[in-house]
Amino acid sequence: MRKTAKVAAVALAAALGTTLLAGCDISTNVGKDYAQTIAEVNITKSENFADSEYAAYGDVIGTGVVTKRDMVAYFVSTGYSMMQTYGWTYYDTFNMISETLVNRQIYMQYAMLYLIADESEPDITADGYRAAVEGLTGLDRRLASLAYFLDDDEKALALYSTRQIVNNTLDSQESQFLDSEHVHEDETTVRTTPTGIDTEKEDYYNEAYRIYTGSNALAECVGYEAQDGSTPTTRRNAYGMFLAGLRANNLISSDEDVSKVENLSYFKTELATFYESAIIDKLTDKIEESIRATATEEDIVKEYNEEYIKQQNAFADDAEEFETALDEASDTSFVLNAPEANYGYVVNILIPFSASQSAQLENSPADYGDKKGNKFLQRAALLRDVRGTDQRGSWFDEEYAFDASEKTDAYKGSDDERGYLFFEDSLNGGKQYERVANYLGNYTYNGAVRGNEEDGYTVRPTRVSIDDFIAEMEGYLTASASSVTAGNGYTVAEGVYVNGIGADDTVTAAADNTAYYSRSVSDYYTETGAVDYSKFIYYAGKVEFADGFDANKLFVEGSAENVTYSAINELSFAYNTDTAGLNDHLGYVISTGKTDFVPEFEYAGQYVCRQGAGSYVVVPSDYGWHIIYCTFSFVADEEGNAIDPYTFNWEERSEEGTFSYLFYEAYCDELVSEYATLRQSNAIEKFKDAAVVYEDVYADLSGLDVED
Repeated sequence: MRKTAKVAAVALAAALGTTLLAGCDISTNVGKDYAQTIAEVNITKSENFADSEYAAYGDVIGTGVVTKRDMVAYFVSTGYSMMQTYGWTYYDTFNMISETLVNRQIYMQYAMLYLIADESEPDITADGYRAAVEGLTGLDRRLASLAYFLDDDEKALALYSTRQIVNNTLDSQESQFLDSEHVHEDETTVRTTPTGIDTEKEDYYNEAYRIYTGSNALAECVGYEAQDGSTPTTRRNAYGMFLAGLRANNLISSDEDVSKVENLSYFKTELATFYESAIIDKLTDKIEESIRATATEEDIVKEYNEEYIKQQNAFADDAEEFETALDEASDTSFVLNAPEANYGYVVNILIPFSASQSAQLENSPADYGDKKGNKFLQRAALLRDVRGTDQRGSWFDEEYAFDASEKTDAYKGSDDERGYLFFEDSLNGGKQYERVANYLGNYTYNGAVRGNEEDGYTVRPTRVSIDDFIAEMEGYLTASASSVTAGNGYTVAEGVYVNGIGADDTVTAAADNTAYYSRSVSDYYTETGAVDYSKFIYYAGKVEFADGFDANKLFVEGSAENVTYSAINELSFAYNTDTAGLNDHLGYVISTGKTDFVPEFEYAGQYVCRQGAGSYVVVPSDYGWHIIYCTFSFVADEEGNAIDPYTFNWEERSEEGTFSYLFYEAYCDELVSEYATLRQSNAIEKFKDAAVVYEDVYADLSGLDVED
C-alpha cells in the first residue's frame, strides 16, 4: 500500500467526519449552486497565445471551467487539512484553492497542447481530441478530454489509485467501528519496520482491484485486504458514514445511485484529478528526458569537482559544519572529503539491562567510593546475566511474517525449528512492490512460534546472552557471504575476547570470555587513576573484504559492502532496543573529538572507525551491551590524511547503487526539478491573463470567517 495514498485517505476521512462548512448560507438548490462556475480558463484567448508555438491549435482546446463543486471537493480532500495545519482563515484557504485550481487548469491546457504538438506522440492529434469530446458535456466531457491524452496503462493506474484512496478512506472510517467491537487480546509494542516496506511501484496497478462497501462480496475485491475484525456490517457502516460526509459537504446529490460507488459524481471528480496528475506526470517525464539528454560527462565531472572544492574549503575551517554534513548525508547528499581521517558511522545494537538490573546497578556501591560514581566492577557482574531478545514479535501481528522453512538461504543459527522471515512481498522484487533496500531478509525470527496466519500467532523470543548474540552475528555474516553476487566477496575474521587495546590500537587478547568478569577494580584505571576505556572492550572482530572496502559500492545490491551492511541492519531491527538508531542512513556519526556519547561508546566508536568499515566491537555502558559496527569511515593514508572515499566514473552512472549512479541521479533530479518547476511557472505566468475568476460566486465560502 502506498503510504501517500494512505495518509491522504486518513486526512480525507477526518475531513468528511467534520461539518466543514458550518454556517455557510447554502442555496436551497444545492445542485444548481455547486454547478456554478467560479473561473473560466482558455489559454487560446491569452494575448500571448498568438505568438506561441501552439498558435496553430487555437481551435482545439475550448474553455475550461472550475466549478464551485471542484472548489469544495478540493477543500475536503486537501484544503481543510492545510487550513488546520497552518491556521489559515476560510478566506485565505478558499482564495488559495481558487488560485491553485485556476493555475492547474492553465497548466493542464498547456500540457494538452504540448502533447498534441509533440511529434513523438503520433496518436495524439487535434482531430482525435475533437472526436473524443464531441457531444459530451459536464463531468463526462472533462473525463473524456483528459483520458484522450493517456494510454491504457496510465488510465488504469489512475483508476486503481482512485479506488485505492476510496478504500483507504473507508478503512479509516471503519476503524471507528472496529475499535469498539474488535477486542485486542495483546497490546504489544509495535516494532519499527525498515524504510520502504510495502511500497508499491509507481507504475503498478491491479485491474481486478475493487472498492469494498460491504454490500458487495469481499472475494470480488481482488487485491484489497480487509482490516482485522472487519465484517460486512462494519464496512456498510463505514460506507454510510462516507456517504453522509459527502452529502454534508454537498459533494453528491440526492438523486445519485449510491449503490454504485464508481458512478458517484465525487468518484468521477477524484478520477479526473488523478487523470490530470497523470497528464502532468507525462509532460514532466518528457521534460526529464530532454533535460537528461543535455547532461554530459563534462557537466557532471564539473559539478563533482566544484562540490568537492566547496566542501574542502568549508570543512577545513569548520569542523561543526563537516559533522552537520555527515549527519545530513543521504543517497542524494554526499560528503566527498574530510578535513581529517577517522570520522565515520556506526550501527549501535543495544542489548539492555533489565529494569531490575538497572535498579541493582543504581543501588550498587561505587568503585573506591569516588565522586564520579563509577560502578565498573558491579556493572561487570551484572553484564554476565544480560539477555537480549528478538524484538520483531509484533511483526507477526502486523501480518509481515511468512513461513520460510523451505527457503534454502534462511539463517536459523543452531535451531532448525526457526522458520519465519518477514516482508515477503518487499523482498521478492516482484511486480507490485519495490524491493526494500539495505535489508538482507534471511535472518529468521529467533524464538518459538505457534499458531498460523488465519488464527493468529503466539511467539516467545529466545533469551540470548552476549556470547550467543556474537555467535548469531558472526554466523549470519558468514552465511550471508553466499549472497554476494557483484564482485568478490568477504570473510569474517576470527574475533577475539579483549583484555585491552594499546595506544597503537593493538589488541591484547584475553584467554576467554570469563576473564572479563574476574577483573579487579584497579584493572579499569591507569596508574594515574584515569579511567582506561580500552579495558571495557569485551570482544573485537572484523569483516575482511576481498578487494578492500569500496565506498563506491556500498549501496550496490549484491556487493560485499552492501550485503554486510544489510545483514547488520537486519540484526539491528531484530535485537536493537536503541530505536533511535533504526532507519538511519549509515548509523550514528562518530567524530574524532569529544562527543555527546557516553565515554565507553565514544571510545569504542572511535576505535572501530579508525579500523575502517567492517570492524566491530562489543562494549558495555550503564545501558547494557553495545554491539558497535563501523559501516563507513574516512580511513587514513600513510601520512595520516583522510583518503577520499568516492570517485565519479561516467561509465558507472547507469549501474544502480554505485556512487556514480547516485551522484548522477541527484544531479539530474535537481536539474529536472528546477527546470520543470520553472517551465510550469512560466506557462502559468504567460497565459494567466486567459483566466476569468468570479469571486462573488464563492464569497459565501471565503466569507465564513465573518461572524453573524
